[in-house]
Amino acid sequence: MATLERLGPDDLKAVVTAYRDALRAHREPINRLNVYPVPDGDTGTNMALTLESVVAGLDGTSGMPDVCQAISRGSLMGARGNSGVILSQILRGIADGCRDHADVGAPELSAALSSASDAAYAAVMRPVEGTILTVVKAAAGAAAADGSLCGMFVSARDAGAIALANTPEQLPVLKQAGVVDAGGAGFQLLLDSFLHVVDGRPLPEPDDVDQMAPIEYTPEIDAAHDSVSDLRYEVMYFLEAADETIPHFKNVWAGIGDSIVVVGGDGLWNCHIHTDDIGAAVEAALDAGRPRNIRVTDLIEQVEEERWVREAAVPDAEPDIVPVPTAVVAVATGEGIRRIFRSLGVQQIVAGGQSMNPSTEQLLAAVEAAPADEVVILPNNKNIIPVAEQVDTLTDKAVRVVRTTGIAQGFAALLEYDPESTGDENAKAMEAAAGRVVSGEVTRAVRASTCDVGPIAEGDYLGITSDGIRAVAPVLADAVTSLLDVLVTEDHEIVTLIEGEGAAAADTRRVTEWVHDNRPDASVEVHHGGQPLYPYLVSIE
Repeated sequence: MATLERLGPDDLKAVVTAYRDALRAHREPINRLNVYPVPDGDTGTNMALTLESVVAGLDGTSGMPDVCQAISRGSLMGARGNSGVILSQILRGIADGCRDHADVGAPELSAALSSASDAAYAAVMRPVEGTILTVVKAAAGAAAADGSLCGMFVSARDAGAIALANTPEQLPVLKQAGVVDAGGAGFQLLLDSFLHVVDGRPLPEPDDVDQMAPIEYTPEIDAAHDSVSDLRYEVMYFLEAADETIPHFKNVWAGIGDSIVVVGGDGLWNCHIHTDDIGAAVEAALDAGRPRNIRVTDLIEQVEEERWVREAAVPDAEPDIVPVPTAVVAVATGEGIRRIFRSLGVQQIVAGGQSMNPSTEQLLAAVEAAPADEVVILPNNKNIIPVAEQVDTLTDKAVRVVRTTGIAQGFAALLEYDPESTGDENAKAMEAAAGRVVSGEVTRAVRASTCDVGPIAEGDYLGITSDGIRAVAPVLADAVTSLLDVLVTEDHEIVTLIEGEGAAAADTRRVTEWVHDNRPDASVEVHHGGQPLYPYLVSIE
């Protein structure tokens, strides 16, 4: 193909589509660069999802103003997490630099890259060097307007690559981990996409994630993990507000949180913050205009579970692989829980949990590795069930999903597992066994609230079932016994306690003594699970 010196609207659409395809292909390698434990979701995934929204908005567009408006709006509305919001501002800056021209060459695109860099820095309340911002600035600074379009993008890409390689010198945690900034790596693919359309150059092939050296999580990195933000929640929403109200809005946010990114214009803004005060973060929007699509994520829970999953991903000693008619794949984390699952006959364990759900690809790999032609999957979480149910169509093996929603149900199901039986027979028996279990969990309140049981103070222990909060107490053992008082009847025979992080021997002893005194016909089994966030999981049969 001939090298282009000007890009029309269809060419710009082709660049964005190529970028979408590149992020799809490189999503997992970029995710693997993450040093931080995904407080906003994995960088590669967030950038890829942002571009999916942009490309979807391009359908039916024609003419440069129409295409640029679709890029601006699609990136604003589809931005995911911190990295996606910053990327949306970069794309909007490029679109704004192109919209008033029938076609664009080196002068216009050089100016557009500079505007994109300025806009990205302006969107972040406290810019940090050694991130995607640094890489974009370097690329824009090298994008000379007086040469060929191809030469301009080559210079921009080369300068971006140097800046990306230098990010570990600017952020010590990157250097400790031996990786470059994930967002900067994702941005470089945009420059590759421009060169793909301008000069026909192939998009770079993604690294093989299986060959990438794993990050060695040193105490310094773990400390950075735990302080990615000392603040508890990520709050994101769209804000419909007049542009002149935004400076005051950002000043208010500056006093209640960090990792603040506010992008948009013309009355619509995409707003992102980490904060301990969800109410204040939303009230600031009410003072400026009208918030909508409010999303709140518990960062501490994600940090803890990511660590949990990361530790669980360290391979166990490989079990003896003995072919059987029906094998079991279970989703589980926590050293003790994995050990129990192994003892009950599970052949393959996939790390995952409440906020760190495994992908269909991970479950499929476990199914393919299982030593049987028929496989039963135990998702052990309601969010993982739909993912697990996709696996059967992707493999030649016969896959059945037992719709377990918790670890206790998984344990109960495995008591009916017969490796010599068929998948259908196992699934039927295991489903019935799981359905007979009454289960609950105990965790800790992170803020004051109320429930049907009564008021909740920050730090109270909560006993929770599928019906909601059933017990509240300031003392852990009291919360567990109050929950059991609700759940255990005279007809129940076995109470199983699974100890997690935060459970103490004294607490367990108090609970077992309570069962002995108050439900004398029931016996108590205690297992160490090691799960975070939930000091006790309970099941009653």
